[in-house]
Amino acid sequence: MRFSFSEAMCDPAQYVPLAKACEAAGIDTFNVPDSIFYPEHADDIYPYTPDGKRAFLEDKPFIEPFTLVPALAAVTERLLFATFVYKLPIRQPVLVAKALASVAVMSNERFKFGVGLSPCQQEFEGCGQDWKTRVKRMDEMIEIIRGLLTGDYYSFESEHYRIPSIKINPVPTEPVKFLIGGHADAALRRAARIGDGWMMAGFDAEVLHRQLDTLNGYLDEYGRDRSAFEIHVIPLGAKGPDDFKRLADKGVTDILVGARNSYEDDAMTLEQKLAWIERFGDNVLAKIR
Repeated sequence: MRFSFSEAMCDPAQYVPLAKACEAAGIDTFNVPDSIFYPEHADDIYPYTPDGKRAFLEDKPFIEPFTLVPALAAVTERLLFATFVYKLPIRQPVLVAKALASVAVMSNERFKFGVGLSPCQQEFEGCGQDWKTRVKRMDEMIEIIRGLLTGDYYSFESEHYRIPSIKINPVPTEPVKFLIGGHADAALRRAARIGDGWMMAGFDAEVLHRQLDTLNGYLDEYGRDRSAFEIHVIPLGAKGPDDFKRLADKGVTDILVGARNSYEDDAMTLEQKLAWIERFGDNVLAKIR
């Protein structure tokens, strides 16, 4: 089982020392968040705060992931990176493919692409993308990006995208893993059908285990190779080795940890976060590896 460290909405100057500390402690992956802007007016429900409002996010710093990851990769050697998660259908697929290929190459292919649907209609409007077609376009975008990442000439035509025969260079030598985020049944099915893995972001232990059971059912339905499929989860309710084994028995490959709840005000200093990472390495990782 691997371990990922998540930090979001912190002082941008903290990212480099945190990534170095994670690598030194033996943490496998550093997760980076994604958000482009904060809307002045929003009527929809934000699913990751108790009251469904997003006021807490206003003025919180988000560094664009394809800018942040190469900077952190440049100061590390083994640490992997993953977006958690990148809001795919608010963007244009060819531009995403080019940026993704560049990040994969510049990080020496230490990058996994966690993607999901944005829950905020205003993000689609602000980026000039259609809200109503987001689900179908996301599936098509994954197909287009994978096609372009082969480095061969690739074309695609659908109701939503018409891409002439083009190719991009450079591209990574190995396929980038697409980790599908989301909690709805459709997201679980998408992960099992076309993803290289699944990422979850919250809720409670009971819901998590129900989702794992559902996901495993879909993996069986689509005849997927479990050994090649990654499941990244927050270990909600886990208190000891038996709980971690239960997760592993359901296919969990990666445990997401953090020094704090990113959706609360950041009251921790950099030194406190670094100390937390060091303790995690000494008290957890050193004892199980």
